[in-house]
Amino acid sequence: MADAPAARLAAFLEQLEGARRARGVTLIVVTKRHPASLVRELAAVGQRDFGESRHPESRDKAAALADLDLTWHFVGQLQRNKARQVARYAHVLHSIDAPELVEALEGGEPGDERPVRDALVQVNLSDDPARGGVAPDGLDALAERVAASPALRLRGVMAVAPLGEEPAAAFERLARLAERVRAVDPAADWISAGMSGDWREALEHGATHLRIGTAITGNRPLGG
Repeated sequence: MADAPAARLAAFLEQLEGARRARGVTLIVVTKRHPASLVRELAAVGQRDFGESRHPESRDKAAALADLDLTWHFVGQLQRNKARQVARYAHVLHSIDAPELVEALEGGEPGDERPVRDALVQVNLSDDPARGGVAPDGLDALAERVAASPALRLRGVMAVAPLGEEPAAAFERLARLAERVRAVDPAADWISAGMSGDWREALEHGATHLRIGTAITGNRPLGG
């Protein structure tokens, strides 16, 4: 079918191939509220990076697809009381936004499985403190805390463009903030930014990881 997820994936990849600064970009297909069968369909045509934002839905999906060689990205807000559970199946944590969350990931009893996970510091680009992410003035200290953690590998930054602002302006600020994280660790050069509606602007300002949902998966099922 022309509107099947695999066809939409191919169409998006064609657009990405033609976009500026797209070389080396990681495409994360966000499959929240979609069934494991959709992930399996996209994996069959070569997609390997998938994003989820709800636990335990993401845990169950990862378990159902354990036979596939996939990289799972947790892109939603990470609750401290569930952080270590998420880290058992998610290879990349995009939403580290507080030192207490790092402490939670380091916790547990001696001998507990504690996989080291790639981590991005989520930055709040808005003026609303209720939005997810650390405020820019707390970024350096949090990046240093993540870099020092035995449970995490500091990889870079993640952000969502605020509502009501031009995405290009927001992502330009994020690019400057990313430079501060690279000052903590030069290898922390990932920028997770850009979704279905603003991925081109994100690319223009250095995004290395795009989080694309509906442009590839289609609308979420009713209730999603």
